[in-house]
Amino acid sequence: MSAPTASYPPAPPRPLLLALAYLAFVSLGLPDAVLGVSWPSIRHTFELPQAGMGIILATGAASYFVSGLLVGRLMRALGVGLLLVASTVLVTLGITGYATLPYFPLFLMASGVIGFGSGAIDAGLNTYAAQHFGARHMNWLHAAYSTGAALGPVLTTALLTRDAGWRAGYAVIAALLGTLALSFVLMRRQWDGAPGAAASTSNEPGGAGDVTPTVGALEALRRPAVWLQILIFFVYTGIEVSAGQWSYTILTEERGLGTAEAGTWVSIFWGCLLAGRISLGFVIERIGPVRLLRLSTALAVVGALLFALPSLPPALGLGLLGFSISSIFPALMSETPRRVGQDAAAHAVGFQVSAATLGIAVLPSLAGLLGARFGLWVIGWQILGCVVLLTVLHELLSALTDRASTATSREVVARSVIREK
Repeated sequence: MSAPTASYPPAPPRPLLLALAYLAFVSLGLPDAVLGVSWPSIRHTFELPQAGMGIILATGAASYFVSGLLVGRLMRALGVGLLLVASTVLVTLGITGYATLPYFPLFLMASGVIGFGSGAIDAGLNTYAAQHFGARHMNWLHAAYSTGAALGPVLTTALLTRDAGWRAGYAVIAALLGTLALSFVLMRRQWDGAPGAAASTSNEPGGAGDVTPTVGALEALRRPAVWLQILIFFVYTGIEVSAGQWSYTILTEERGLGTAEAGTWVSIFWGCLLAGRISLGFVIERIGPVRLLRLSTALAVVGALLFALPSLPPALGLGLLGFSISSIFPALMSETPRRVGQDAAAHAVGFQVSAATLGIAVLPSLAGLLGARFGLWVIGWQILGCVVLLTVLHELLSALTDRASTATSREVVARSVIREK
């Protein structure tokens, strides 16, 4: 594996780019949770069965997955600035399609356009943030995403209660994303340079602050750290979504809680996830991402165990689990350049985004199959097993990158001694 080259912490980010990145993460989250609120109206409009939502989600997830695999090559061809412009335009067009297209096959095609654009924005922004914004802002950027994901359903619900129709919600989101696309157009040259670099030198590959990969995707995949990161992101998102989506069913159908009480506990899980990303952002650079990741995975094991035990109050397990896993995704993203090398970071982030999408699809579905076969009680133990696996994988990754860093340090010292002689 090539030596990690990222400095820590990075230089102070440009204020305008930082503000635009926060707005972009909010905007990225806005449409993600709207489908659940809009679905009854969409189903009525297109006269679809309940399974129709699964087709929409699968189409978007598939294109999101493909986008993550290709984003490193796209970044090499376009640079970060143009990639963000093109991707945001794609998402805007797709959301506009949701708001206007009269036939379901066209609506489904729009879902694929949204997924491809969103995957490229996600990977592009995470790559840039990992190298220029530091772990603290990475935490808060993902908190901004969670804020957008929470605001989307609120906006749609407000419009539905005023009889504006489900398309109105998507029209408003499309307008907001169009404004974001225009902002990316105006700032496109600023993304490809170092925090203090002039725009005239910003497009030189490999230059200071450049985040475009200088190795190919296959070369990146030859590095063991890249594969370990891919596995970790696959498992992590499976844990988050399994806990978030299945906990309500477990609490109501397996443990006999009422609707309001179970809904409250699920809200606590998501609330703790958001609170953790905000609060831990203040301390992550002080204690270090690796130490925080180790502490987080250890606490997540405890939280998952408490949730799996039916005799304990759900808030203990769900609240601790949500808080403890909150920083894992952003901290892993911020560590990617150091662990895989800056020259392959863009490819690795793209692969991680794709793996995360696959984990969202596979592990919660597996939980459903296991719950149907053995009973809903088994899902809590599956989540615990996944958390333990995540902990083991992270320790393996830490040991691997520590050995690589030690070997690189010894090589640097040896070269210095030779020069002195």
